[in-house]
Amino acid sequence: MDRRKFLYNSSLLAAGAVLPFKNMWAAAPGKFNTLRRNVGYFTERGGTIGWLASDEGMAVIDSQYAKTAKHCLNGLKDRSNHPLDLLINTHHHGDHTSGNPVFKGTAEKMAAHENVPKLMKQANKESEGEGNTAYPTTTYAESWQMDLGDETIHAKYYGPGHTSGDSVIYFEKANVVHMGDLVFNRMNPYTDRAAGASMINWIKILDTVAEEYPADAMYIFGHAKPEYGVTGKKEDLKVMGNYLSAVIEHVQNGIEQGMSKKEITKQKVLDGFEDFRYADFWTLPDNLNVAFQEVKEMHNG
Repeated sequence: MDRRKFLYNSSLLAAGAVLPFKNMWAAAPGKFNTLRRNVGYFTERGGTIGWLASDEGMAVIDSQYAKTAKHCLNGLKDRSNHPLDLLINTHHHGDHTSGNPVFKGTAEKMAAHENVPKLMKQANKESEGEGNTAYPTTTYAESWQMDLGDETIHAKYYGPGHTSGDSVIYFEKANVVHMGDLVFNRMNPYTDRAAGASMINWIKILDTVAEEYPADAMYIFGHAKPEYGVTGKKEDLKVMGNYLSAVIEHVQNGIEQGMSKKEITKQKVLDGFEDFRYADFWTLPDNLNVAFQEVKEMHNG
């Protein structure tokens, strides 16, 4: 994928445009699932929303699109009469932030890593003002937390991964971790290099998170192959990390063998990961191209 197309698609994602792969990321309309201690997830269209709904606090992680955000908010009101305390965006992409305007007048705080509003504003500029302008106003460089009743929500930044603004959100008492798009469960992930992504550091993030949180933590993923689902365990993080490592290894081996960029990036399926799902919009060759650029920069640096 050339840079112009890459930047165009990145800005569309950030602005919340409807792209060809939207149905692949969809789930049953307006479905709520409870995991532990008033914490659960909501699926309809776009990135998976995490939520806390108790008598003492309410929080939402990511906002999908305007229509689905309304469905989510209405459903949460059926679960608790408590006002919405908090919205956290795990990153800036439109399928995770386009519902922000729905929550803006309701949520007491809207939080995200400090790069998220910057990337949203850049995407808005590139889309000529058609993007989302409901930016998070509470930001952090490394970590942030908030107590809501008997639950504590932590947000932590581990460096660039899927973008340069991905946060991992942890519901401490419930022991539930929302990964945002740092995990595409058994899917070829979108890697937004234009937004500062690093596939090499992404692998490190997954290893760190798998070791840092309790062994019995439950994880919520941004997207998933339907038969695997948007929740899982630390072992699923390992699978994601192994897939990204295989992408990097394929590129490194090709460079060492003197293969051209075209030869390296034409691979359609990775050995050992044949059951991963691939999107027409963002293919394995696209990720191999990102990895090629990153590996070459690393060697040249």
